[in-house]
Amino acid sequence: MQVHRVSTKKQKTVGQKRESHSSISPKEKMERCIIVSSSTFNLSQLCPNSSSILPFELPKSSSFSRSSNANSRQIKYGFCRTVPSNSSCTRAFSTNAVLSDVPQRNQYFKVGAESTGSIPSDQLLHVIETAAKTGAQVIMDAVNKPRNITYKGLTDLVTDTDKMSEVAILDVVRKNFPDHLILGEEGGLVGDSSSDYLWCIDPLDGTTNFAHCYPSFAVSISVLYKGKPAAATVVEFVGGPKCWNTRTFTAAAGKGAFCNGEKIHASSTDMVERSLLVTGFGYEHDDAWATNIELFKEFTDVSRGVRRLGAAAVDMCHVALGIVEGYWEYRLKPWDMAAGVLIVEEAGGTVSCMDGGKFCVFDRSVLVSNGVLHAKLLERIGPATEKLKGKGIDFSLWYKPENYHTEL
Repeated sequence: MQVHRVSTKKQKTVGQKRESHSSISPKEKMERCIIVSSSTFNLSQLCPNSSSILPFELPKSSSFSRSSNANSRQIKYGFCRTVPSNSSCTRAFSTNAVLSDVPQRNQYFKVGAESTGSIPSDQLLHVIETAAKTGAQVIMDAVNKPRNITYKGLTDLVTDTDKMSEVAILDVVRKNFPDHLILGEEGGLVGDSSSDYLWCIDPLDGTTNFAHCYPSFAVSISVLYKGKPAAATVVEFVGGPKCWNTRTFTAAAGKGAFCNGEKIHASSTDMVERSLLVTGFGYEHDDAWATNIELFKEFTDVSRGVRRLGAAAVDMCHVALGIVEGYWEYRLKPWDMAAGVLIVEEAGGTVSCMDGGKFCVFDRSVLVSNGVLHAKLLERIGPATEKLKGKGIDFSLWYKPENYHTEL
């Protein structure tokens, strides 16, 4: 990367015509920096001995220490450091200016499996899609009928349909892969824990929405190979009473993401001000919930809006589809995230924990985006998450089945 100083005198910039003095606004008459990037973006070359431009010192991130990527040690929450005073460019800047032109996607780790093992990805996709559509048919048959609702908590409800959908899904999976391990939201952990394959099943994501006949809700299934998503399907219910329909999202690691058989891609929006965002809130109104309320307010103020739909898998599929730019949430479970994160990644998006660290499906937080905006979203979400850590909020792995072998 090269840094060039450009004054407001009549001077040519690279590849541009001469600017007339009258065309430059008073604000622009201040000295400016033009960042000319090579194919390798190495911040250590740009600012090796620098100090923070932040008005406060950010806490250390334990999650970032897991990274072996040199760039990730130089970038934190999307911020760069100031350029030393002996450099040709003397203005402090953040990567807000850089990231619009040079997306820093390589600093984030891939979540998808490198391999599907002894089972071809096409075979996994066929079974996972069959299982999801079988569960979705159970829901479709019940969607306009009265609900029999019970409660797992004060407001966390479950219906008979959740349970019947999971039974139908498990029947398909067990007939095809009787030796695989299965983690279901309703049925818990069943199967052989020595298997390399773990199925993460949410038979009805968005149960509260379903109970009220309010879209959105979905069936969400992913199969992990050694702890990483190898294939995923989400069947989303769209429409509403008297006009219900579905659309099916699928992805396999390294094979791309699809909606109803057509390839999809995350949006290219590179400004938070032009983005539409989504978040979610858990049932416990604790410090994490309160922190996300504040993030909701902040992003509502600086973006085109923040939606709260109530189904994590659907939210992530909307990022993959390119109709929203980002989604984040605390306190999720593996069956909430395992399918959606792979679909986002295969659609060209980016996945991390909410502190910017490496993500796995057993983590307790997730941030997904179109990729271009990821570091910009972390500028606000990262420090808020670090404050929660400072309060003693647990961000260790939520749950990993005992004896289940992973490559995490």
